[in-house]
Amino acid sequence: MTDVSPHRVLVPVEILRGEAIPEALVDALASVPVVLLGYHEVPEQTAPGQARMQFEEKAQLELETLVGAFEDAGGAVATRLVFTHDPMKTFERVAVELECDAVCLLNPAPTLERVLVPVRGDVNVTHIAELVGAVLAGGDADVTLFHVAFEDDERADGETLLESATATLLEAGVAADRILETVVVDDDPLETIVEVADDHDLVVVGESRPSIRDRIFGDPSETIAAQTISPVLVVRRPYLEMSEDEREERTEELEETADEFETGGR
Repeated sequence: MTDVSPHRVLVPVEILRGEAIPEALVDALASVPVVLLGYHEVPEQTAPGQARMQFEEKAQLELETLVGAFEDAGGAVATRLVFTHDPMKTFERVAVELECDAVCLLNPAPTLERVLVPVRGDVNVTHIAELVGAVLAGGDADVTLFHVAFEDDERADGETLLESATATLLEAGVAADRILETVVVDDDPLETIVEVADDHDLVVVGESRPSIRDRIFGDPSETIAAQTISPVLVVRRPYLEMSEDEREERTEELEETADEFETGGR
């Protein structure tokens, strides 16, 4: 069996509205296992089963096209197709069921040359940096590790955080000349991150609360996704709270199910 990534990314796609996954993002995510979640939001007065009967064939064809793009790029792909009244609740359920440690919120990304990774003191930066390293080690995109300190006397703590993230990226195979560490002082971190994100092609952020529904699609991640033209990759909180032993155990579990994921997970 080939080496197995300890990561798994959920990519929700509004399948019947022509939402596409940028080629540059496909190439980057092909380095980690991906779950393509094709979804269609059903009006409250319509039963999901009725919508499935009407649209399933078309949706499956669209989903298979996206699968083909990932497979052509060498990626491991599983799929789910859902017709739902509550997409965000569905995203959360599927992420939990398939042990996805990150969720990718799609925005256009014609290129993938610069990646922004905002780093905060209240999250474990190791897992975020490991995921970024897994996605980018095989490419040539530059990484900006970015920390916003509220006051000048907090700058040193931010620099320490970024040094830790840099060490993890280097271990993952990201060249030192592709990594930029930046610490700024500002009393509005979210606004500052949004402004900096405009100059990047992908933003990777850590979830701040346990619920995807409450946080990934709420403030601040939704704000970043809505106010930038870049995709946003959100690392879920449960995986940021894992100890080293728990991450090793997770990797072993994913190795045991890798073949099923790649060949029978659809």
